[in-house]
Amino acid sequence: MSVRKLKPITSAQRFRVVNGFDAITTDKPEKSLLAPNKKSGGRNSQGKMTMRYIGGGHKRKYRIIDFKRNKTGIPAEVASIEYDPNRTAFIALLNYQDGEKRYIIAQNGLQVGQNVVSGEGATPEIGNAMPLSQVPLGTIISCIELRPGQGAIMARSAGAFAQLMARDGKFATVKLPSGETRLILVDCMATIGVVSNSDHQLIVSGKAGRTRWLGRRPRTRPVVMNPVDHPMGGGEGRASGGHPRSRKGIPAKGYRTRTKTKASNKYIVERRKK
Repeated sequence: MSVRKLKPITSAQRFRVVNGFDAITTDKPEKSLLAPNKKSGGRNSQGKMTMRYIGGGHKRKYRIIDFKRNKTGIPAEVASIEYDPNRTAFIALLNYQDGEKRYIIAQNGLQVGQNVVSGEGATPEIGNAMPLSQVPLGTIISCIELRPGQGAIMARSAGAFAQLMARDGKFATVKLPSGETRLILVDCMATIGVVSNSDHQLIVSGKAGRTRWLGRRPRTRPVVMNPVDHPMGGGEGRASGGHPRSRKGIPAKGYRTRTKTKASNKYIVERRKK
């Protein structure tokens, strides 16, 4: 993993920091695992804008990722490590011994030619997926399920990882990337290792146009709006706009919106830090 700083031959490249893509081994995706990815521009089925600041962006094909890792007991060889425009992490193409091909989220240190396996008989090595009941305590894990068979939904972005802290009965205690400590059923699957492309946080786009390529339109600050558009709008000159809040008046920056009687509160051992 590495990043490159470019020579400032243009003003846009003066501060630009790009990914070195050292881990990438091919630039051609597997055609059988591609799906169309239609853009909505933030509009619903009636054509009305329901999400602001979305639109444009480069055309993409969706890569079908195996988040469930439910092909148990069959070894697979890592054929390539690839770039995925739909996520910050890199992905790995697996060739199973029975001939099937699947994409998975690549972990740091996953090499082409390496064998990975999922299921109860797997060993705790990088890229292998196994239930939390069999992962050794203190192991760094990622791509974690919240319900058995649901598929990985936690710790999936570039450089993310969690740690298995303890096990008690049918629950395992896991410290998540946010700092939250939570109980998760030991039947849930997790992958050993840290998610790849951990240098993603160091990347600097360098110019506004590159953000537009990602499909993000310019965002208007609430304090420059009019009072009819936002609670923080209006005022003479550069008025600060009072307390930070959303368009509907809900306070921001520290105000907790989680329901106090939510059923899953009992599974949270320690809340994330503010």
